[in-house]
Amino acid sequence: MRSKFYILPVIIISQFFCTSLWFAGNAVIDDLATQFDVSFNILGYLLSFVQFGFIIGTLTFALLTIADRFSPSRIFMICAFLGSLCNMSLLIPDITVFNLLTARFGTGFFLAGIYPIGMKIASDYYKDGLGSALGFLVGALVLGTAFPHLINEFSWSSDYKAVIISTSIFAFIGGLAMWFLVPDGPYRKLVDKLQLGIVTQLFNIPGFKKAAFGYFGHMWELYAFWGFVPVILKTYANQHFVQLQISFWSFIIIGVGAISCILGGLISLKTGSRKVAYNSLLISGVFCIISPFLFQLPPEWFLIALGIWGMLVISDSPQFSTMAAAAAPPELRGTGLTIINCVGFSITIISIQLLSFLSEVLDNTLLYVFLSIGPILGLYALRK
Repeated sequence: MRSKFYILPVIIISQFFCTSLWFAGNAVIDDLATQFDVSFNILGYLLSFVQFGFIIGTLTFALLTIADRFSPSRIFMICAFLGSLCNMSLLIPDITVFNLLTARFGTGFFLAGIYPIGMKIASDYYKDGLGSALGFLVGALVLGTAFPHLINEFSWSSDYKAVIISTSIFAFIGGLAMWFLVPDGPYRKLVDKLQLGIVTQLFNIPGFKKAAFGYFGHMWELYAFWGFVPVILKTYANQHFVQLQISFWSFIIIGVGAISCILGGLISLKTGSRKVAYNSLLISGVFCIISPFLFQLPPEWFLIALGIWGMLVISDSPQFSTMAAAAAPPELRGTGLTIINCVGFSITIISIQLLSFLSEVLDNTLLYVFLSIGPILGLYALRK
Protein backbone atom coordinates (compact mmCIF):
# COMPACT_ATOMS: atom_id res chain seq x y z
CA MET A 1 0.00 0.00 0.00
CA ARG A 2 1.53 3.29 -1.13
CA SER A 3 1.29 6.35 1.10
CA LYS A 4 0.64 9.83 -0.23
CA PHE A 5 3.86 11.43 -1.41
CA TYR A 6 3.83 14.19 1.20
CA ILE A 7 3.41 12.00 4.29
CA LEU A 8 7.08 11.34 5.03
CA PRO A 9 8.20 14.95 4.33
CA VAL A 10 5.50 16.26 6.71
CA ILE A 11 6.53 13.80 9.43
CA ILE A 12 10.18 14.80 8.95
CA ILE A 13 9.52 18.56 9.01
CA SER A 14 7.18 18.29 12.00
CA GLN A 15 9.77 16.22 13.87
CA PHE A 16 12.46 18.76 13.02
CA PHE A 17 10.37 21.72 14.18
CA CYS A 18 9.26 20.09 17.43
CA THR A 19 12.56 18.56 18.52
CA SER A 20 14.19 22.00 18.26
CA LEU A 21 12.75 22.41 21.78
CA TRP A 22 15.21 19.82 23.10
CA PHE A 23 18.39 21.89 23.30
CA ALA A 24 16.83 25.37 23.18
CA GLY A 25 17.84 25.99 26.80
CA ASN A 26 21.38 24.71 26.28
CA ALA A 27 22.00 26.87 23.20
CA VAL A 28 21.50 29.98 25.35
CA ILE A 29 22.95 28.57 28.56
CA ASP A 30 25.49 31.37 28.95
CA ASP A 31 22.72 33.99 28.84
CA LEU A 32 20.47 32.06 31.21
CA ALA A 33 23.30 31.34 33.65
CA THR A 34 24.04 35.06 34.13
CA GLN A 35 20.67 35.38 35.88
CA PHE A 36 21.65 32.99 38.66
CA ASP A 37 24.31 32.82 41.33
CA VAL A 38 24.66 29.08 41.83
CA SER A 39 27.53 26.91 43.00
CA PHE A 40 26.73 23.88 40.82
CA ASN A 41 27.20 23.14 37.11
CA ILE A 42 23.91 24.44 35.72
CA LEU A 43 24.63 23.02 32.24
CA GLY A 44 24.57 19.45 33.55
CA TYR A 45 21.31 20.09 35.39
CA LEU A 46 19.64 21.75 32.39
CA LEU A 47 20.54 18.73 30.27
CA SER A 48 19.50 16.20 32.88
CA PHE A 49 16.13 17.79 33.70
CA VAL A 50 15.06 17.63 30.05
CA GLN A 51 16.17 13.99 29.96
CA PHE A 52 14.43 13.27 33.28
CA GLY A 53 11.20 14.81 32.00
CA PHE A 54 11.48 12.71 28.85
CA ILE A 55 12.04 9.57 30.92
CA ILE A 56 8.96 10.16 33.09
CA GLY A 57 6.96 11.00 29.98
CA THR A 58 8.00 7.90 28.06
CA LEU A 59 7.45 5.70 31.12
CA THR A 60 3.94 7.11 31.49
CA PHE A 61 3.18 6.68 27.79
CA ALA A 62 4.59 3.13 27.73
CA LEU A 63 2.86 1.82 30.88
CA LEU A 64 -0.48 3.24 29.73
CA THR A 65 0.16 2.07 26.10
CA ILE A 66 -0.99 5.53 24.99
CA ALA A 67 0.76 5.38 21.60
CA ASP A 68 -1.09 2.17 20.66
CA ARG A 69 -4.51 3.06 22.16
CA PHE A 70 -5.05 6.59 20.84
CA SER A 71 -4.45 8.48 17.61
CA PRO A 72 -0.67 9.11 17.45
CA SER A 73 -1.11 12.24 15.32
CA ARG A 74 -3.39 13.77 17.95
CA ILE A 75 -0.94 12.86 20.74
CA PHE A 76 1.88 14.46 18.71
CA MET A 77 -0.07 17.70 18.24
CA ILE A 78 -1.11 18.04 21.90
CA CYS A 79 2.42 17.38 23.14
CA ALA A 80 3.88 19.84 20.61
CA PHE A 81 1.56 22.58 21.90
CA LEU A 82 2.27 21.88 25.56
CA GLY A 83 6.02 21.53 24.95
CA SER A 84 6.13 24.92 23.22
CA LEU A 85 4.34 26.50 26.21
CA CYS A 86 6.90 25.01 28.62
CA ASN A 87 9.68 26.36 26.42
CA MET A 88 8.14 29.84 26.34
CA SER A 89 7.97 29.85 30.14
CA LEU A 90 11.76 30.32 30.14
CA LEU A 91 10.98 33.95 29.32
CA ILE A 92 9.14 34.57 32.59
CA PRO A 93 10.67 37.72 34.15
CA ASP A 94 12.94 37.02 37.14
CA ILE A 95 12.54 33.26 36.70
CA THR A 96 13.97 31.20 39.56
CA VAL A 97 16.31 28.22 39.18
CA PHE A 98 13.47 25.95 40.36
CA ASN A 99 11.09 27.27 37.70
CA LEU A 100 13.81 27.10 35.05
CA LEU A 101 14.48 23.44 35.76
CA THR A 102 10.74 22.70 36.04
CA ALA A 103 10.19 24.26 32.61
CA ARG A 104 12.92 22.09 31.10
CA PHE A 105 11.42 19.03 32.83
CA GLY A 106 8.02 19.84 31.30
CA THR A 107 9.57 20.27 27.87
CA GLY A 108 11.22 16.86 28.21
CA PHE A 109 7.96 15.25 29.37
CA PHE A 110 6.06 16.43 26.30
CA LEU A 111 8.92 15.52 23.96
CA ALA A 112 7.98 11.94 24.92
CA GLY A 113 4.87 12.51 22.83
CA ILE A 114 6.90 13.82 19.90
CA TYR A 115 10.07 11.81 19.21
CA PRO A 116 8.94 8.18 19.79
CA ILE A 117 5.42 9.00 18.59
CA GLY A 118 6.89 10.37 15.35
CA MET A 119 8.68 7.04 14.84
CA LYS A 120 5.45 5.19 15.64
CA ILE A 121 3.61 7.24 13.00
CA ALA A 122 6.32 6.43 10.43
CA SER A 123 6.12 2.71 11.25
CA ASP A 124 2.35 2.85 10.66
CA TYR A 125 2.99 4.08 7.11
CA TYR A 126 6.18 2.26 6.07
CA LYS A 127 6.15 -1.49 6.53
CA ASP A 128 8.98 -2.00 4.02
CA GLY A 129 12.01 0.28 4.05
CA LEU A 130 11.35 1.38 7.63
CA GLY A 131 15.12 1.71 8.25
CA SER A 132 15.35 4.31 5.49
CA ALA A 133 12.24 6.18 6.69
CA LEU A 134 13.53 6.29 10.28
CA GLY A 135 16.92 7.41 8.97
CA PHE A 136 15.25 10.53 7.60
CA LEU A 137 13.23 10.92 10.79
CA VAL A 138 16.17 10.68 13.19
CA GLY A 139 18.03 13.01 10.82
CA ALA A 140 15.26 15.50 11.50
CA LEU A 141 15.77 14.99 15.25
CA VAL A 142 19.48 15.68 14.81
CA LEU A 143 18.86 18.92 12.92
CA GLY A 144 16.18 19.92 15.41
CA THR A 145 18.61 19.32 18.24
CA ALA A 146 21.34 21.37 16.54
CA PHE A 147 19.03 24.11 15.27
CA PRO A 148 19.00 26.30 18.42
CA HIS A 149 22.80 26.60 18.15
CA LEU A 150 22.39 27.94 14.60
CA ILE A 151 19.69 30.42 15.62
CA ASN A 152 21.91 31.57 18.47
CA GLU A 153 24.88 32.05 16.10
CA PHE A 154 22.95 34.02 13.47
CA SER A 155 20.29 35.59 15.68
CA TRP A 156 18.81 38.78 14.36
CA SER A 157 19.42 40.25 17.80
CA SER A 158 21.83 39.57 20.63
CA ASP A 159 18.89 38.72 22.86
CA TYR A 160 18.68 35.02 23.73
CA LYS A 161 14.87 35.32 23.66
CA ALA A 162 15.02 34.96 19.87
CA VAL A 163 16.04 31.30 20.27
CA ILE A 164 13.26 30.53 22.75
CA ILE A 165 10.52 32.30 20.76
CA SER A 166 11.62 30.77 17.43
CA THR A 167 11.75 27.19 18.67
CA SER A 168 8.37 27.54 20.42
CA ILE A 169 6.72 28.82 17.23
CA PHE A 170 8.30 26.05 15.17
CA ALA A 171 7.00 23.41 17.59
CA PHE A 172 3.48 24.86 17.41
CA ILE A 173 3.54 24.77 13.60
CA GLY A 174 4.94 21.21 13.59
CA GLY A 175 2.12 19.98 15.80
CA LEU A 176 -0.52 21.56 13.56
CA ALA A 177 1.04 20.10 10.42
CA MET A 178 1.09 16.57 11.86
CA TRP A 179 -2.54 16.74 12.95
CA PHE A 180 -3.97 18.20 9.74
CA LEU A 181 -1.83 16.40 7.14
CA VAL A 182 -0.92 12.98 8.62
CA PRO A 183 -3.92 10.82 9.61
CA ASP A 184 -3.49 7.43 11.24
CA GLY A 185 -1.43 5.12 9.02
CA PRO A 186 -2.68 2.08 7.08
CA TYR A 187 -0.54 -0.37 9.10
CA ARG A 188 -1.68 0.87 12.48
CA LYS A 189 -3.16 -1.80 14.73
CA LEU A 190 -5.25 -0.52 17.61
CA VAL A 191 -4.95 -1.84 21.16
CA ASP A 192 -8.34 -1.42 22.79
CA LYS A 193 -7.39 -2.00 26.43
CA LEU A 194 -4.69 -1.26 28.96
CA GLN A 195 -1.94 -3.91 29.20
CA LEU A 196 0.29 -3.31 32.21
CA GLY A 197 2.48 -6.39 31.65
CA ILE A 198 3.55 -5.30 28.20
CA VAL A 199 7.15 -4.38 29.08
CA THR A 200 7.98 -7.90 30.28
CA GLN A 201 6.32 -9.37 27.20
CA LEU A 202 8.42 -7.22 24.86
CA PHE A 203 11.76 -7.99 26.54
CA ASN A 204 11.04 -11.71 26.30
CA ILE A 205 11.37 -11.36 22.51
CA PRO A 206 15.08 -12.09 21.72
CA GLY A 207 15.29 -9.76 18.69
CA PHE A 208 13.71 -6.90 20.60
CA LYS A 209 15.99 -7.46 23.60
CA LYS A 210 19.19 -7.41 21.49
CA ALA A 211 18.13 -4.25 19.64
CA ALA A 212 17.17 -2.61 22.93
CA PHE A 213 20.49 -3.34 24.66
CA GLY A 214 22.45 -2.17 21.62
CA TYR A 215 20.40 1.04 21.72
CA PHE A 216 21.11 1.50 25.42
CA GLY A 217 24.86 1.35 24.80
CA HIS A 218 24.47 3.90 22.01
CA MET A 219 22.50 6.25 24.28
CA TRP A 220 25.20 6.22 26.98
CA GLU A 221 27.42 8.01 24.50
CA LEU A 222 25.03 10.10 22.36
CA TYR A 223 23.51 12.80 24.56
CA ALA A 224 26.56 13.24 26.73
CA PHE A 225 28.56 13.86 23.55
CA TRP A 226 25.93 16.24 22.12
CA GLY A 227 25.56 18.11 25.38
CA PHE A 228 29.30 18.55 25.81
CA VAL A 229 30.16 19.52 22.22
CA PRO A 230 30.37 23.23 23.22
CA VAL A 231 32.57 22.22 26.18
CA ILE A 232 34.84 20.19 23.89
CA LEU A 233 35.20 23.16 21.56
CA LYS A 234 35.87 25.60 24.42
CA THR A 235 38.44 23.24 25.94
CA TYR A 236 40.30 23.01 22.62
CA ALA A 237 40.12 26.79 22.04
CA ASN A 238 41.50 27.55 25.50
CA GLN A 239 44.21 24.92 25.21
CA HIS A 240 45.47 26.13 21.83
CA PHE A 241 44.62 29.84 22.19
CA VAL A 242 42.49 29.86 19.03
CA GLN A 243 39.18 31.53 18.27
CA LEU A 244 36.29 29.18 17.46
CA GLN A 245 32.67 30.07 16.75
CA ILE A 246 31.29 27.78 19.42
CA SER A 247 27.59 27.92 18.49
CA PHE A 248 28.26 27.59 14.76
CA TRP A 249 30.58 24.61 15.10
CA SER A 250 28.25 23.00 17.66
CA PHE A 251 25.50 23.16 15.03
CA ILE A 252 27.79 21.67 12.36
CA ILE A 253 29.14 18.83 14.54
CA ILE A 254 25.69 17.83 15.80
CA GLY A 255 23.79 18.63 12.61
CA VAL A 256 26.08 16.66 10.28
CA GLY A 257 24.68 13.54 11.93
CA ALA A 258 21.51 14.08 9.89
CA ILE A 259 23.50 13.17 6.76
CA SER A 260 24.80 9.93 8.27
CA CYS A 261 21.30 8.95 9.47
CA ILE A 262 19.98 9.31 5.93
CA LEU A 263 22.97 7.52 4.38
CA GLY A 264 22.79 4.77 6.99
CA GLY A 265 19.10 4.32 6.25
CA LEU A 266 19.77 3.97 2.53
CA ILE A 267 22.67 1.56 3.11
CA SER A 268 20.47 -0.52 5.43
CA LEU A 269 18.16 -1.27 2.50
CA LYS A 270 21.01 -3.38 1.04
CA THR A 271 22.99 -4.55 4.06
CA GLY A 272 20.36 -4.69 6.79
CA SER A 273 19.94 -2.51 9.87
CA ARG A 274 22.11 -4.62 12.19
CA LYS A 275 25.27 -4.18 10.11
CA VAL A 276 24.87 -0.39 9.92
CA ALA A 277 24.17 -0.16 13.67
CA TYR A 278 27.08 -2.43 14.63
CA ASN A 279 29.70 -0.64 12.52
CA SER A 280 28.53 2.83 13.57
CA LEU A 281 28.66 1.88 17.25
CA LEU A 282 32.07 0.29 16.82
CA ILE A 283 33.71 3.30 15.15
CA SER A 284 32.11 5.88 17.46
CA GLY A 285 33.38 3.80 20.39
CA VAL A 286 36.89 4.01 18.92
CA PHE A 287 36.53 7.80 18.80
CA CYS A 288 35.68 7.78 22.52
CA ILE A 289 38.83 5.83 23.31
CA ILE A 290 41.15 8.03 21.22
CA SER A 291 39.42 11.31 22.18
CA PRO A 292 42.36 12.64 24.30
CA PHE A 293 44.56 12.53 21.20
CA LEU A 294 42.07 14.57 19.18
CA PHE A 295 42.91 17.62 21.31
CA GLN A 296 46.48 17.46 19.98
CA LEU A 297 45.38 17.84 16.34
CA PRO A 298 45.63 21.10 14.36
CA PRO A 299 42.32 23.07 14.37
CA GLU A 300 41.21 21.95 10.90
CA TRP A 301 41.78 18.25 11.61
CA PHE A 302 40.27 18.58 15.07
CA LEU A 303 37.02 19.96 13.61
CA ILE A 304 36.97 17.32 10.87
CA ALA A 305 37.46 14.55 13.46
CA LEU A 306 34.63 15.92 15.60
CA GLY A 307 32.42 16.10 12.51
CA ILE A 308 33.08 12.44 11.69
CA TRP A 309 32.42 11.51 15.32
CA GLY A 310 29.21 13.56 15.15
CA MET A 311 28.11 11.50 12.15
CA LEU A 312 28.88 8.09 13.64
CA VAL A 313 27.52 8.80 17.12
CA ILE A 314 23.94 8.98 15.75
CA SER A 315 23.86 6.93 12.52
CA ASP A 316 23.08 3.74 14.46
CA SER A 317 20.07 5.20 16.26
CA PRO A 318 17.41 4.80 13.52
CA GLN A 319 18.68 1.29 12.79
CA PHE A 320 18.32 0.18 16.41
CA SER A 321 14.77 1.60 16.37
CA THR A 322 14.08 -0.25 13.11
CA MET A 323 15.33 -3.52 14.61
CA ALA A 324 13.17 -3.03 17.73
CA ALA A 325 10.08 -2.09 15.70
CA ALA A 326 10.53 -5.11 13.43
CA ALA A 327 10.86 -7.48 16.40
CA ALA A 328 7.86 -6.11 18.32
CA PRO A 329 4.29 -7.26 17.55
CA PRO A 330 2.64 -4.67 15.22
CA GLU A 331 -0.02 -3.75 17.76
CA LEU A 332 2.68 -2.98 20.39
CA ARG A 333 5.22 -1.24 18.16
CA GLY A 334 4.52 2.22 19.56
CA THR A 335 4.87 1.05 23.14
CA GLY A 336 8.04 -0.88 22.29
CA LEU A 337 9.70 2.18 20.77
CA THR A 338 8.58 4.31 23.70
CA ILE A 339 9.92 1.97 26.38
CA ILE A 340 13.39 1.64 24.83
CA ASN A 341 13.46 5.45 24.63
CA CYS A 342 12.51 5.59 28.30
CA VAL A 343 15.34 3.30 29.41
CA GLY A 344 17.80 4.78 26.92
CA PHE A 345 17.26 8.32 28.11
CA SER A 346 17.49 7.20 31.73
CA ILE A 347 20.99 6.04 30.89
CA THR A 348 21.83 9.45 29.40
CA ILE A 349 21.30 11.12 32.78
CA ILE A 350 23.96 8.87 34.33
CA SER A 351 26.53 9.56 31.60
CA ILE A 352 25.81 13.31 31.55
CA GLN A 353 26.11 13.61 35.32
CA LEU A 354 29.25 11.45 35.28
CA LEU A 355 30.90 13.82 32.80
CA SER A 356 29.73 16.83 34.83
CA PHE A 357 31.28 15.36 37.98
CA LEU A 358 34.50 14.28 36.28
CA SER A 359 34.91 17.71 34.69
CA GLU A 360 35.55 19.03 38.21
CA VAL A 361 38.26 16.50 39.05
CA LEU A 362 39.89 15.49 35.75
CA ASP A 363 41.57 17.19 32.83
CA ASN A 364 38.71 17.90 30.41
CA THR A 365 40.56 16.23 27.55
CA LEU A 366 40.23 12.86 29.34
CA LEU A 367 36.50 12.97 30.02
CA TYR A 368 35.21 11.42 26.83
CA VAL A 369 37.09 8.14 27.19
CA PHE A 370 34.38 7.18 29.69
CA LEU A 371 31.78 7.39 26.93
CA SER A 372 33.29 4.22 25.43
CA ILE A 373 31.59 2.16 28.17
CA GLY A 374 28.29 2.34 26.29
CA PRO A 375 29.53 1.27 22.85
CA ILE A 376 31.52 -1.61 24.36
CA LEU A 377 28.45 -2.99 26.16
CA GLY A 378 26.22 -2.33 23.14
CA LEU A 379 28.59 -4.24 20.86
CA TYR A 380 28.62 -7.12 23.33
CA ALA A 381 24.81 -7.27 23.17
CA LEU A 382 24.96 -7.42 19.35
CA ARG A 383 27.82 -9.93 19.15
CA LYS A 384 25.60 -12.75 17.76
